[in-house]
Amino acid sequence: MRFVDEAEITARSGKGGDGCVSFRRERFIPRGGPDGGDGGEGGSLYVEADPGLLTLYDFKRKRLFAAQNGRPGMGRQRFGRSGDDLVIYLPVGTQVYSMQEDGESLLADLVHPGQRVLLAQGGRGGKGNTHFKSSTMRAPRFAQPGEEGVELRLKLRLKVLADAGLLGLPNAGKSTLLSRISAARPKIGSYPFTTINPNLGVLRDQRDTQMVVADIPGLISGAHQGRGLGDRFLKHVERTRFLVHILSVEDIDLDSPWQGFEILNQELEKYSPELASREQVLVLNKTDLLSRDELDKLGRAVEAYEYRVYLISALEGTGVEKLVQDMWERFYRLSVDVK
Repeated sequence: MRFVDEAEITARSGKGGDGCVSFRRERFIPRGGPDGGDGGEGGSLYVEADPGLLTLYDFKRKRLFAAQNGRPGMGRQRFGRSGDDLVIYLPVGTQVYSMQEDGESLLADLVHPGQRVLLAQGGRGGKGNTHFKSSTMRAPRFAQPGEEGVELRLKLRLKVLADAGLLGLPNAGKSTLLSRISAARPKIGSYPFTTINPNLGVLRDQRDTQMVVADIPGLISGAHQGRGLGDRFLKHVERTRFLVHILSVEDIDLDSPWQGFEILNQELEKYSPELASREQVLVLNKTDLLSRDELDKLGRAVEAYEYRVYLISALEGTGVEKLVQDMWERFYRLSVDVK
């Protein structure tokens, strides 16, 4: 199924049932009083986070959703049946916006599995003519209509929820690393933009604690303006606790190996200064492609650099264990969820 992270739909709550106009008619009571029942309540509209859903693809095919209307009231003071509520199930991480002429307003941010949010109450059922009997009006021939439901135009935006985000230039080896450290099996190839959708992997430690890692598609200079796969994917790292910034040794100058890191950091800064300030783990991948002399030269540069950098080969597993240990340490230290 294709990964879709944005969709627009129309949804409405149910209309309340109309009240009934009716009079008691029995054999020995030819002129009985009003006995029209009330209409049923219209169904309400909810959204709920379902951990089993990973994409908004279904909402590209179906765009209209409606809760059930309430049934009208009946004679003998019988109430109409209330309409069933409508629950729209969405992936965890979905934000729901109301689309209006003057802009968008956030109605729900579904960050917890099972989280349910009421978007629109169903219309109230109308009162039957029983309610309008009085000393001056003994036979009211009218009833109250049911209240209309609420119609909403909704924008759905899915932001992948992960504890750590793997970021890097195209073909940096993020997918290979994810497959090495978790059970995820993303598509892997030796060419740019193999990953066109975020992939999620789950790590577990000895305490059986779960850490979710997202492999975000490769970014290029100008991504914050939509170039390459663009800012469409930058939003998927906004909720992460920390970032794992991966650079391939194929893309570096051994005399100035940090330029690739700087390119992506500039994109993060332009997209979101807050995101750019997020903690980063710096990684140089594909060291198996270097000769011994080249690896020694890179090692000396790493030791002289002001930040700690992990030299790894995701393909062969070299250096990966220490990297994962660092990720777990950050995971436990950064215990506050990033919104």
